[in-house]
Amino acid sequence: MTASSKSGSHGRRLGYIAVEVQQVLVLNASYEPLNVCSLRRAYVLVYTGQAEVVEELDRPLRSATDTYQWPHVIRLVHYVRVPRMVQRKISRRALFARDGWRCVYCGTTGGRLTLDHVIPRSKGGDSTWENVVTSCAPCNLRKGNRLPHEVQMELHARPRPPAPVLFIRLATPKIPQRWEQYLGPYATSTAAA
Repeated sequence: MTASSKSGSHGRRLGYIAVEVQQVLVLNASYEPLNVCSLRRAYVLVYTGQAEVVEELDRPLRSATDTYQWPHVIRLVHYVRVPRMVQRKISRRALFARDGWRCVYCGTTGGRLTLDHVIPRSKGGDSTWENVVTSCAPCNLRKGNRLPHEVQMELHARPRPPAPVLFIRLATPKIPQRWEQYLGPYATSTAAA
């Protein structure tokens, strides 16, 4: 390896350790999961007295002058009212996850999945959580611009807005095992009801 190749962009990265952004689960005062935040934001909430550490990691969080507990799950000290009328913006990824990455008409998980408006837009259907579902390409083609009952198709579950836990699961590539006890009780309130 020559000196010039060491001083290239690859060489500059050798002195740094790739650090994964640490995510912290945020619970409401009632222990209901709210969202995920960065380690830095969690520490600020704890330091200012707005939150308390419920679960911590075994490693210390060090500053230049002190050592602190490394928060893994925090709980807000005061209850935050979450308006249920305000719905999160609809997205393809969230819709696929809400419907379990399967067609709501035939139940298949294989093949190409698309989105379908239960009430077609040409018939006044909106792009809302209650009207857009995951569909495989053959079912979407079969249904076309008609209502499901017009082509003898039925929904296996009535579509509705997903639970906030779905967005936590989408925001975190791998859910830590210690979070499951806080997320588990809220996981059933998705579209499968």
